[in-house]
Amino acid sequence: MKKIVMISLLAGSTLFAMSGLEIAKKADAVTSGFESSISTMQMVMINSTGQKTVRDMVGKTLEKEGGDKSMMEFLSPADVKGTKLLTYQHVDKDDDQWLYLPALKRIKRISSRNKTGSFMGSEFSYEDISAQEVDKYTYPGESKEVPCGDQTCYEGERIPKDKNSGYTKQITWIDTKNFLVQKVDYYDRKKSLLKTAVFSDYKKIDGIWRVGKIDMKNHQNDKETILIWVDDKVKTSLKDKDFNKRVLKQ
Repeated sequence: MKKIVMISLLAGSTLFAMSGLEIAKKADAVTSGFESSISTMQMVMINSTGQKTVRDMVGKTLEKEGGDKSMMEFLSPADVKGTKLLTYQHVDKDDDQWLYLPALKRIKRISSRNKTGSFMGSEFSYEDISAQEVDKYTYPGESKEVPCGDQTCYEGERIPKDKNSGYTKQITWIDTKNFLVQKVDYYDRKKSLLKTAVFSDYKKIDGIWRVGKIDMKNHQNDKETILIWVDDKVKTSLKDKDFNKRVLKQ
């Protein structure tokens, strides 16, 4: 899983300006090469009154040419324990996703039209959980260099090619020095600002950049979900068999 999310790219504004696709490939490259990963995470859900719900999770990802495979499993609390989401990402077609619900002992396939829905009541959609492959977007217009915190970022736009996407466009901010995504604004089908994701706590593990925290805020319902990577290991020797649908019920 190329970290949620969310690697969005734009055109450079230097003398020899790069195209949006070129920047996309550079941003993808700095987070690629991990081969496989196992991560323990916390999902902190905050409602409009500030009440928090904390869930513990484990995530596994296998890097694959043409689309990664990933598995997310809830460890606690008891009402979600054992729930799993298996995702096969594809560059040239809709991703395949299956949700296992232990209470029903049932595997539910997530259809392409339902991927805009909330993932387990969080502010992340099923679409957000899939890695954002470069070729799934177009990059119109020109980017500009703007201040973002202590850095300078490329600010630009990307548009999903998928007709079933929940977003008409996304505005992204990418660090001009290391090509790491810093922020993404998501616009809904009515072209209104829906959510903002802020990416932080990056660190290098075995030479690969890994995000440590994603804070997703919903501007329309005043809710927020924070994903925190508590522990993260790469090059873990996972195989295709670890992402077989049979694993969902194990």
